[in-house]
Amino acid sequence: MSERVLVTGGAGFIGSHVTEAYLGAGFDVTVLDDLSSGRREHVPAEAEFVECGVNDPQARELLASGRFSILNHHAAQMDVRVSVADPLRDERINLAGLLNLLEGARSGGVRRVVFASSGGVVYGESDHLPHRESAPKLPVSPYGVSKLASEFYLACYHQLHELETICLRYANVYGPRQNPHGEAGVVAIFGSRVHAGQPLTVYGDGRQTRDYVFVEDVARANVVATTGDYPTLDSIDSVAFNVGTGRETSVNDLAQTILNVAEVDQPIQHLDARAGELLRSAVSPDKLRQWGWEPEVSLTEGLRRTYEWIATCS
Repeated sequence: MSERVLVTGGAGFIGSHVTEAYLGAGFDVTVLDDLSSGRREHVPAEAEFVECGVNDPQARELLASGRFSILNHHAAQMDVRVSVADPLRDERINLAGLLNLLEGARSGGVRRVVFASSGGVVYGESDHLPHRESAPKLPVSPYGVSKLASEFYLACYHQLHELETICLRYANVYGPRQNPHGEAGVVAIFGSRVHAGQPLTVYGDGRQTRDYVFVEDVARANVVATTGDYPTLDSIDSVAFNVGTGRETSVNDLAQTILNVAEVDQPIQHLDARAGELLRSAVSPDKLRQWGWEPEVSLTEGLRRTYEWIATCS
């Protein structure tokens, strides 16, 4: 029999690709999503769907009685601005929601939890890039704090209840199905504006850098994290794995590459820099490479595929 996996947030941008990757690897998949930002049509027909939030007792009961061996947790409040404006909401979804799921998981005999963390918000500003998993942690938003606190909760549940817990610290994920109206979706925002013939907006001088990783590569990393040998837990970093390319791309270069892919020439306008924005960010995937994972899709190819999806869906 194939292993049963519950993917929370599986109707969302990353979660729906993760669901497809699990199905392709032969897993029996159930998706749990409250559709607050996810879309029902993104859930593959082969997956069972349960409309429910992570704080709901139904979610805990599903894990307690559903005979799942894997919990893949992607559902989250993921907007940094929302976390700053309403940190209590961020806590209710990202921390209380996680604990609700973990209580169900330990009761139901779940073997492993794969958690979507963030390399972009748990590490602090540094000139020593790309960040390795052992880099200093200094979140600058409640969202970042909730991700880091979640990693500590997961490590605690391993020690108390022997749950295997793996944390994937994502770089800047992009690709088809990304919401152009969210804060984190700069590629989707740029692509949508290019398709609409609108100028691209860059905050600051555009030299700030990010590590852009294609969503299908991220989905494969989740399957690898599900099947890999469990490491010895001696710190949160020992069970954390960066998911990125290790390469920095400036916002200016990103904007120009999207214009090149779309074969158009549109203006780029600069506005004042946003307070609190990291200047540079990249994560080293060397540790995940030990499990045989590699980022396979180049930035140019990933942007081309993303723009084609935007053009098709617009």
